[in-house]
Amino acid sequence: MTKARNLSLLSTVEAGATADQTKADIDSLGINRGRKSIITNGSMNVAQRGTSSAGLGADATTYLLDRWAFGTGGTAGRLTMSQDSNGPAGFANSLKLDCTTADTSIAAGEQSYLIYKFEGQDLQQLKKGTSSAESMTLSFYVKGNAAATYTAEFYDADNNRQNGQTFSVTTSWNKVTLTYAPDTTGAYNDDNALSLYLFIWIHTGTTMSGGTFTSNSWAGSVNANRVSSSNTSFFDSTARTLNITGVQLEAGSVATDFEHRSYGEELALCQRYYQKTATASGVVSTSSIVYLAVQLMTEMRTVPTWSLSSPMQINDVGVNSTQSSSNITAYNSTTNGTFANLGNFSGLTAYRGCVTRQSTGSYIIADAEL
Repeated sequence: MTKARNLSLLSTVEAGATADQTKADIDSLGINRGRKSIITNGSMNVAQRGTSSAGLGADATTYLLDRWAFGTGGTAGRLTMSQDSNGPAGFANSLKLDCTTADTSIAAGEQSYLIYKFEGQDLQQLKKGTSSAESMTLSFYVKGNAAATYTAEFYDADNNRQNGQTFSVTTSWNKVTLTYAPDTTGAYNDDNALSLYLFIWIHTGTTMSGGTFTSNSWAGSVNANRVSSSNTSFFDSTARTLNITGVQLEAGSVATDFEHRSYGEELALCQRYYQKTATASGVVSTSSIVYLAVQLMTEMRTVPTWSLSSPMQINDVGVNSTQSSSNITAYNSTTNGTFANLGNFSGLTAYRGCVTRQSTGSYIIADAEL
């Protein structure tokens, strides 16, 4: 865009945008309506849990890169999910799926997908369930080892409604843009609970794909109609790969440039759902129990569940002794922190001060995922 056009557009904005002033033109000037992307970590930069997880495919939902999970059920196929340094121009990372065990005999109930979950209070700008309901536009970059077709489906958990569209993957990075029709039926709840799923379906049996798939049409959910029968099975070969990054969801019918945020901003948004710390202090309660105060770095979505990634070391300050515990029990936990007991020690002296001590891979984990 030329400087002259920038000035012309700016004058139009200052005077009040005309009817034919496009959203894309406004966004090209950086004059946005606040933070436009509803998705966090769409650039796949934040990976608090680690950068690779192998052997996925059993009946489970597994998070790796923050806010993104792989879900599956019933398949003998297996894959590795990882943070990959391969990305299109402007993106340093992508989420990669790499098939390691094929499954070419597909039973009806098999299913595998990438999944992202949304709070209802983050979706109110879509005006869903009203006569003023807005379109929403999903955009992202994909690449595979070979041509493929997958289904990107939104599932409204508050009202049991679905809307899906297919997209194509090639051996080069390709930007996909999918605009989903407004839905005047069923508002999203205005709260911090789960209201909407994004499913990227990569493998299904006929339970999910054996009916009538209608592209870009909101309807009451029927499992057989959720996935296109043209969907590629990701587990058709151990050569199969899929990379995805630059995922953005915004109100309206135009896909604007990806909204890059600083790593610090993205990390803080992710920590609303998951965070870890190796640092806490407290006091020895008994010879076998340490009482800690754990302060969270960011207020979480809801009161989290607590765990240890591996045995946590503590240092009994009075005698400078180090022991490890694999047991944590939280008390009076809030969205900002908790008091917690670490147990299974021996020979500690009551009422001495103590601190946790970093050992390789040892963290106190707070999890408030949807």
